[in-house]
Parts: sequence; structure tokens; C-alpha cells
Amino acid sequence: MIEQNNLPVKRVVIVGGGTAGWLVAASLAAHFDTSDSGLSVTLVESDTLGTIGVGEGTWPSMRTTLNKIGISETEFVRKCGASFKQGSQFRGWRDGQRESYYHPFSLPEHYVGVNPWDLWQSANLETDFAHTVSSQAAVCEASKAPKQIEMPGYAYALNYGYHLDAGKFVELLRAHAIERLGVKHVVDHLVGVETDADDFVLGVRGEKSGLIEGDLFIDCSGFHGFLLSGYYGIGLNTEPAKYLFNDRALAVQLPYESDQSPIASVTLGTAHSAGWTWDIGLQHRRGVGRIYSSAHQTDDEAETGLREYVNQTAPHVNFDDLNPRQIKFQSGFRDKFWHKNCVAIGLSAGFVEPLEASALVLVELGAKFLCDHMPVDRQVMAITAKRFNEQFTYRWNEIVRFLKLHYVLSHRSDSDYWLAHRQQANSPDDLIELLELWRTRAPWHQDEGRVDDLFPSASYQYVLYGMGFGTKNNGHLKRRAPNFEQVSRQRYQQEQQYLSLLPTNRELVQQLMTREFRAS
Repeated sequence: MIEQNNLPVKRVVIVGGGTAGWLVAASLAAHFDTSDSGLSVTLVESDTLGTIGVGEGTWPSMRTTLNKIGISETEFVRKCGASFKQGSQFRGWRDGQRESYYHPFSLPEHYVGVNPWDLWQSANLETDFAHTVSSQAAVCEASKAPKQIEMPGYAYALNYGYHLDAGKFVELLRAHAIERLGVKHVVDHLVGVETDADDFVLGVRGEKSGLIEGDLFIDCSGFHGFLLSGYYGIGLNTEPAKYLFNDRALAVQLPYESDQSPIASVTLGTAHSAGWTWDIGLQHRRGVGRIYSSAHQTDDEAETGLREYVNQTAPHVNFDDLNPRQIKFQSGFRDKFWHKNCVAIGLSAGFVEPLEASALVLVELGAKFLCDHMPVDRQVMAITAKRFNEQFTYRWNEIVRFLKLHYVLSHRSDSDYWLAHRQQANSPDDLIELLELWRTRAPWHQDEGRVDDLFPSASYQYVLYGMGFGTKNNGHLKRRAPNFEQVSRQRYQQEQQYLSLLPTNRELVQQLMTREFRAS
């Protein structure tokens, strides 16, 4: 008889569909042998609960994920209404006026050996930081694509992720996982959990299917967390709410004025008195949402603000014809993500806010961890769970720190919301410590706590100096300045080449309706 600790992990059951569930299912099925002798992957999807349906921006990592699970870029773009995202543009965050700055996905030129801040200092501090150190800001400003149709799928001239239709993405992942990768699909409403004497989950019970047994259970059931929260009672660490005040959003979908309207190459984030408004350009529509703090703005005030934004940016749309969808959320993440033989990925693990589109990348990282560290039995599972919990607690805190950076640097004093965000007491201690350090030297590689940190020092620089943060070099140390003229000339030449040779975002997605990216 096999001892409990030596029970092999051969059956993975994913509870919940949506983007998280199907992305994890496809990743596992593509990575492991799902034949009779391999790992079986079953996804149980409710026939009564809907999905959140937001999270329409990705990081560049999604290209690697899609390629690994076997979906071609052409198919993805066609079926998901996808367009090409090259970063974010922030409007009104610094002073509440018409100022803006870019956080591009591409690293600054010569980033490995030359600190971008040094180049910027060698130029003119009045010059916009992102435009000084990167060609991508100008490319985004022109709504250009990051590649040409002649390039291979997932290859690029400039680093990029995507804007996508979340509902269509789920449909593509579901069909791909079932039809091509052998994932078993169960549609049923779950009503219970059965465990053994050690409180490990033996199976989840469906109204129609009865007991669905497994060895490892992945909780992708959304905010309510059917297993980790609902059954095990694992609490939510709400400390992020002390730093990030937003807890509600109103979302709408806006048609373009015509099928030739420009598609933005960035996620637009426009600050308002109690939060900010996202604006995401897909092929066939824009996704717009006003995110806000209910402690600083009423629901009616939020809807009025959203109406004003729509009237200004989409005058062809009658706001009264829209039906804004309200989403309420609690900022935080689980006290632990893996308990016994159950691991939470996606909204069941936590959520802070959609700034910088970190939600999907955490799903990708969770799926990758499982692919790389799938435990063979329960004894190894305990060790794996400990490592997973440590790694993802670090990840969540890293995200909270980086998101808070966007707020604490603001000069806005037009509302209690922004005044509260600027107070050091409302910021993580490690961020305050870093800001003090960066007053005398710019962020650089050594500031990254781990080799696989989510945000390189360049990301911190794009935000810091886009927001007007002041770094002054140590007065008693004179450093050799880089050859700015040479570097600047090379960057300008490359920028002009990109602007002349790259199609617009709209042109590239139109080309993909009849042509395909070259096979790699």
C-alpha cells in the first residue's frame, strides 16, 4: 500500500475557467504528456457563474506563453481582436494638467552598460526622459506597430505585448486546450469538497458530475476562491489597501468612429481627482474604465466622470446607450497561495488594481512555476508549496511597491485622494528607503533584489523621471559622462528608421486578416 506522503501526482484538476483557468490548463497540457501514462489535466467550469471579463492588457511575456502552448500569433490576433501594446502612457499624474510621460516596454538603448540617467544628464534635464533614452516613445506617439508583417510570429523590432478581448481570448484558449492539447472539460456547478483524514482534497463535487477526483487542485475560481478561501478559509492580506486606495471600477466598451480609426500602441492611463481612467485600443473597439476609491468618490460622481471622458474622447458615442459595468474589489493577496494540495492562481490568489497590467503576468508566472516544479508526490509537494508561497509573496509585494511609485511621486494637491497618496506613512517602507537612495543616485542593476525581478531598474527610471523625480549626483564625486552625442545620434537614426518602415497598428492588424506572419 502506498503511504500518503508517497501518493503520486498524476491528476490535476483546475477549478474555474476564465483566462486564468484556461491559461494554466493549456500551459500544463502543452508542457506535460497528457496520455494515459502522463499527467491528466481536467478543468471544471461553472455553468452558472460568469467571468470578470477585464484584464485586456498583457506584458511581452505573453508572446512566450502563447508560443509555448502552440497558438500561432496570426491566429491569436485574428481570433482575439488583438492589437499590439508597446507600453503605457500616463496623463495628468504629475501635476493634474496636460503633462504626460511614457513607460515603454523596450529597454533604453545601451542599457546593459550605460545608465540611462547618465545619458539624460548629459543631454538636457528639460528634455523628456523616455524620448531621450528610447526610440519607442516616438513610435508609440505615431501609433506605429512594433514589427512588420514579413517578420516571424512573436519576433519583434520593438518589444511588445497585446491588447485583447478577454472573452474571445478565453474562447480561443478553451478550444485549443480541449481540441489540441487533450484537456478534459467538465461543465458543472460545484457544491462541495471531499477531503481525506489529513485534510487534503480528494475531489470536488458537482451537481451533475458527482465527485471529480484529483491529486493537485488549482483554484482559478475568481474573487470568491472556492477552494483556498471558501473551503480552507485562507485569509486575504489587505495591507496593500493601505497603499493603493482604489477599490471600484466602471467599465464600458466604445466602438471606433470608423474602421480606419487609429489604434493606440499603448495603454492610456489618465489621472482624475480620485483615481484614473484606462483606455485600451483593440481592433474593433476601445475598452475604457474609470477606476476609483469609494472613500474619495461616490458611484454617481464616478459615472459623471466617466461620461465626461467618453464625451471628450468618443463624441460619436451616446453615453446613455452604454451600460457601465461596476466592478468592486478588495485590494490584497492571500496569506498563502498553496495550502495542502491546493494552489490559487488568478483572482483567487489576489488583486490590487489594473495599473501596469500585472494580473495576467502573475497567471503566466504561476503556470510556469507549476510546469517547472510539478511535485511528484505529497512529500515533495510540501517543499514546493513553501517555495511557491515565498516566491509569490515576494512577487505581490514587488508589484504593490512599483504601483505605489506612480502615486507617491505625484505633485497633485487638488484632492484628499492625491494628498493622502503623497504621504510617506501611506507608502511601503522599502519604497521610501529606495526613494531616499535614489535622491543621490539613479536606479541601476544592483537595485534589483533578484535576477528575475518583474521590474528592471529601467522601469523605475521611466516612472521616476517621467514624474519629475529629482536625482542629484554626489557633489564630491565627478563621474565620466558617456558620449551622449554619439549615442543620441544612433538613437535618432534608429528612431527615424522605425517611423519610416513600420506600419501603424491599424495597418498591421488589417494586413493580418489576409496574410500571416512568417513561420519562425
